[in-house]
Amino acid sequence: MTPPSPFDADACYRAVVAHDARFDGAFFIGVTSTGIYCRPVCRVKTPRRENCRFFTHAAQAEGAGFRPCLRCRPELAPQALAWSAQDASALLARHAARLLDSPDAWGDAAPSVAGLAARLGVSDRHLRRVFEAELGVSPLAWLQTRRLLAAKQLLADTRLPIAQVALAAGFASLRRFNAALAAHYRMSPTALRRQGQGAPHGDGIEVVLGFRPPYDVQAMLIFLQQRSVPGAEQVDVEAATVARTLRLQVGQRGIGGWVACRFDPGAHRVHVRVADTLAPALPRVIARVRAWLDLDADPAAIHAVLGADFPSAAGVRVPGTLDGFELAVRAIVGQQVSVAAARTLTTRLVARFGEPLATPIDGLARLFPAPAALAGASGDELGRLGLVRQRQAALHALARAVDAGQLALHAGADVPATLAALTALPGIGDWTAQYIALRALRWPDAFPAGDVALHKALGVSSQRHRARAAQALAERWRPWRGYAAVRAWQTKEVSIS
Repeated sequence: MTPPSPFDADACYRAVVAHDARFDGAFFIGVTSTGIYCRPVCRVKTPRRENCRFFTHAAQAEGAGFRPCLRCRPELAPQALAWSAQDASALLARHAARLLDSPDAWGDAAPSVAGLAARLGVSDRHLRRVFEAELGVSPLAWLQTRRLLAAKQLLADTRLPIAQVALAAGFASLRRFNAALAAHYRMSPTALRRQGQGAPHGDGIEVVLGFRPPYDVQAMLIFLQQRSVPGAEQVDVEAATVARTLRLQVGQRGIGGWVACRFDPGAHRVHVRVADTLAPALPRVIARVRAWLDLDADPAAIHAVLGADFPSAAGVRVPGTLDGFELAVRAIVGQQVSVAAARTLTTRLVARFGEPLATPIDGLARLFPAPAALAGASGDELGRLGLVRQRQAALHALARAVDAGQLALHAGADVPATLAALTALPGIGDWTAQYIALRALRWPDAFPAGDVALHKALGVSSQRHRARAAQALAERWRPWRGYAAVRAWQTKEVSIS
């Protein structure tokens, strides 16, 4: 079933009546009789059809004066990622929205329209005009909604001090935070916390994240388990859990911690516990978890393009990463070796250069090596771990570029510029760059055409021109070629017609 257009009100209303989770986050419902907006999965009494207004984005609903529902909690909905836009204005607006949605894209700087326009190479005025025409709200209104919903989630799910919530959500001061909540939600932080109660501190902070079905949880966990590095990550397919360590840079200091996730497929949710040490960067952690587990994918839109060739893989997602640098290192280590061999080499790297970390999770005890640690590692040290000189040179170049701030590997990065920067480094070719773009930059159209396993899965037999043949075959899968690659790797059931 294709997701209803937000402007097809009758189709949207049928999805609301059915509480259909496949459309969660695809649109929101504003109820004029209450002034509240909800997700399609909300379990309150279904409103009358004439009292419903439908919005593509939460920011549009809030711009129209609606307040978020305290029961279904719009902040838990998967985000709507529109990579398939072809029009130049639509692409610009959606790229701008992605940057505003990505805390990693800004580091310690506060997002601004001027800064956003400069990154995109357009004027402030042009950006505001295009953004509002395409998305129905101004960039500032979009950003304000994101901050408010992030704060609402932290107030409802955690016991973090209110001042810390305000800072973590991106507000410059507690006064501005209180004023924004009063103006938009007509509630104080304390009242919102009473409504949600907040999870008590124990072993970490717990939050809940939603996703749209279908989701092949087993395929995701098997992929991660096959590549898991002892000491730094753990995967239990049967228990539907995955946990790992994580290092973040907050201001001038690095902080280490851990993240543990448990899938609840029946409720289309993931329960996430985050170490208290990562609390200052909790919205960043949440955004990374969403990207890591591909919680914002729209399976219906993707399967509409890929379903004819991969009919049994509607729930397959693209595994991401919590750390783009780590993923890039693992991509380099994995060049021209098996998954098992790459895992062995990466385990040695973590054991030798990763810092110890105390966690409440048995067996989870080391951070992945920092860029500075690998940049300073000698060739002899890397060689003793089994890394040949070509891999050593690539790792050194990558680590130095990331450590110097010359290369950013996250979901908000500019894809063409990052691909060019990666392939300019020694030892990084198109396959490695495309793989990094797929999993670290979250570019759904990335396609590692030179991958041998992909050639086998796609039945590409030409010895001399296999990459070119794979590229030609993949044209039909744009803009979801990355999902096609993962489906081919995982299912090995391609029905090319």
